[in-house]
Amino acid sequence: MTRVTTARSRAGTTTPALARRNVLLGLVATATAVAFARCGTEATGQAAQAPAPPPGPPPPEWPPLHPAPPPSARVPLPGGAVLSTLPGPGDLMALTLDDGVDSAVVRAYAQLANDTGIRLTMFVNGVYSSWTDNRELLLPLVESGQLQLGNHTWRHRDLTKLTPPDIADELRHNDQFLKDTFGVDATPYFRPPYGAFNDLVTKVATDLGYTVTTLWNGNLGDDAILAPRDVVANATKYCTAGNIVIGHLNHAPVTTVYHQLIDVIAERNLRTVTLDDVFTRPEVSRLTSQYPA
Repeated sequence: MTRVTTARSRAGTTTPALARRNVLLGLVATATAVAFARCGTEATGQAAQAPAPPPGPPPPEWPPLHPAPPPSARVPLPGGAVLSTLPGPGDLMALTLDDGVDSAVVRAYAQLANDTGIRLTMFVNGVYSSWTDNRELLLPLVESGQLQLGNHTWRHRDLTKLTPPDIADELRHNDQFLKDTFGVDATPYFRPPYGAFNDLVTKVATDLGYTVTTLWNGNLGDDAILAPRDVVANATKYCTAGNIVIGHLNHAPVTTVYHQLIDVIAERNLRTVTLDDVFTRPEVSRLTSQYPA
């Protein structure tokens, strides 16, 4: 009888014994792969069935704010060209916000107005894209009167260092931007950048219909980057009846303390107002021939 061996009889030819061994090794490898696959499937199923973490606490509710005073309560603008306080011994306070460097801050203030009903006046530098970026969010607030827009010049230049034609260009360019973008006439209120003005600035602004230089007598101090606690400290100091308070739309820290700001206003029983809520709007004449475009 011929004996079967496990050696190759020729190069490239496998004997029956070696073939059986290869088959057994293949079966072992397949079983191992199946086992690993089953373990992976079970682990995935266990992970999918893991309980979700509990939701975080809901944000605190906003305290209610007073509505705007009725139109019948409006009064004529006081004499003189400069406005820095509100009239009367009542509960009115105007929060005014300048510039618009940071689009996210403009958007956050607009959302705050939607969420709380706070009434705001924003003094716009139209050169910043934040105003067009957020137009769709701002426009309903402007149209309802909850948000008033004032002229802060186009590029935030010191008007006292400019010639009359350049002063006029800064105001007129921004005036047209506000008309084109939001459909509003911002006269008679303008706020000179840095609060800097002189007789020449007043004359040019008045000729263009901007008869009220609007300043302030309280300041959140956030024209520079300020620690949130310091913004709250300034709000606590200056948010009082009769004040026109200035803040800025430039740096993010203020957006982290909105609840504290609203708490100060609510606890003091203040009524936030725009300038149009307080004063009757005067007829405006424009003498533009001296400043050709």
